[in-house]
Amino acid sequence: MKKVLIANRGEIAVRIIQACHDLGLETVAVYSEADSEALHVLHADEAICIGKPQAVHSYLKIPRILAAAEITHANGIHPGYGFLSENAQFASICEASNLTFIGPSSDAISKLGDKSVAKAIARKVECPVIPGSAGVVETVEEGLKEAGKIGYPVFIKASAGGGGKGIRVADDEHDFAKKFVAARAEAEAAFSNPDVYLEKMVVNPRHVEIQVMGDAYGNYVHLGERDCTIQRRRQKLIEETPSPIVSDAMRQKMGMCAVNILKEAGYHTVGTVEFLVDEQKNFYFMEVNTRIQVEHTITEEVTGVDLVREQIRLALGEKLSYTQEDISLQGHVIQFRINAENPSTNFTPSPGKLEYYMPPTGPHVRVDSACYSGYSIPPYYDSMIAKLIVSGTSRDDAIAKAERALREFHIGGVHTTLPFHQFMLKQPTFLQGTEYTLAYLDELLASGVRFDENT
Repeated sequence: MKKVLIANRGEIAVRIIQACHDLGLETVAVYSEADSEALHVLHADEAICIGKPQAVHSYLKIPRILAAAEITHANGIHPGYGFLSENAQFASICEASNLTFIGPSSDAISKLGDKSVAKAIARKVECPVIPGSAGVVETVEEGLKEAGKIGYPVFIKASAGGGGKGIRVADDEHDFAKKFVAARAEAEAAFSNPDVYLEKMVVNPRHVEIQVMGDAYGNYVHLGERDCTIQRRRQKLIEETPSPIVSDAMRQKMGMCAVNILKEAGYHTVGTVEFLVDEQKNFYFMEVNTRIQVEHTITEEVTGVDLVREQIRLALGEKLSYTQEDISLQGHVIQFRINAENPSTNFTPSPGKLEYYMPPTGPHVRVDSACYSGYSIPPYYDSMIAKLIVSGTSRDDAIAKAERALREFHIGGVHTTLPFHQFMLKQPTFLQGTEYTLAYLDELLASGVRFDENT
C-alpha cells in the first residue's frame, strides 16, 4: 500500500491524512462541492470532487469513491467513522477490487454489525449480556410474548442500528405495539433493514466502552475504557478516561470480555466494544463499533498509543506493536465535542461562516478540527467544529485545565456548544463523577437551564 484514499471529511479525514503522512504514505482526499475549501482537501496530496453537497450524492456514493481511487491509483481506502465506515458491502467491494480496506473484513463487519449476531457471539465467550430476545422479533404478537418473559421496561432496537436511531422504549404491554411499529419504521428508513430485537432496559446505567486492537496473528490488547455517559438523546457530548466508576479489577474483566468477543469474530484491526454498567457495577455487552471512534483521542492521550497509525499498520498485515503489558493509563483525559449548535434553543444546528476561530493552546491541550477562520460550516453534515481534549494528572486536574481551555476557545459567526460545556463544569453532579447516569443530561436539560453565549 503506497497511497490511501480517505473516504470521509472533516476532522477525522485530517487526522487520517496526518497518520498516513507520518507513515510515509501518499493521500487522496475526496470531497463534495460543499467541501472544496475544506482542510482535508488542502492537506492531502491529491483531491477529487465526487459529487453534490448532499452525502447521498457524494460521500455515500460507492461507485464514485472507487472511481476516484482508480483515477489516482490509490490502493488503500480508509473510511474514517460514519458514512461508509461500517458498510459491509463497501468493504467487500474494496476487497474484490484489490483495495486495502483499512478496517475489519467485510465478514467481521457483517457479524458484528448485526446486533443480534454480536450478542450471540458475546454469549458464546461468556460475556454478560442484557437479557433479551434470542434474535430478531418479527411481529407484535411475538414481541409481546418475549417482552412478557424479559420484563418491562424493554428496549426495541434496530438490529442494524447505530447512532441512537431505531430505538424505542416500551413501558408496558399497552405501549408495546405502537413503539414496535415505530422502531421498525425508523430502522427501515435509516438502515434499509426493519429487523428489531428486544432488550431489557437497564435502569440508571452508565455507558462505558473498551478500546481493543487485534492483528491477524492472534495478538490482541485492550487499552482501557472510556466513559461516555454524558449524552443528549443518545448522542455523546463529553467522554473521559479512565471512568470514575471502573476499578482495576473491573477494567480487567471488561477488557478480557471485549478481547474475547473480537477474537471470536475474527476481527483484526482497531475496534470498540460498548457496555452498559448498572448501579451495582454489573456490566453488560451492548454492541461493537467496527471502526475508529470519534473519542479515540482520549485513549491515545492516556496510553500514548497512536490508534490511527496502528490501524493503518494492521491493514498492511503487520503485527501489533504492543503487548498487554505495554499498556498503562497515565493520568486522566476528557474530550468535549464543540458543535455548531445553539444550546439555548434546544441545540438547533447553526451552520455558517466562522468569522474567527481561535482554539486554545498550552500544555496538555489537544484540539482536533478541520476548521479555520473564514471557513463556512456546511448545513449538510455533522455539525462538529472541533474536539477539545485535555489531560491532567487526575480528574480534578483535567477539569481545571478544561475550564481554562474552554475559556480560551474563541469562535465567532455561529452559535456553539462552548457555553454548554462551561455550564457542565459547574455542575456538582458532574464534578463528583460517580453518581450520574445516561438519563442525567436529558433530565438536566428538561429542567429549563439556560446558557450564556460565549462568542
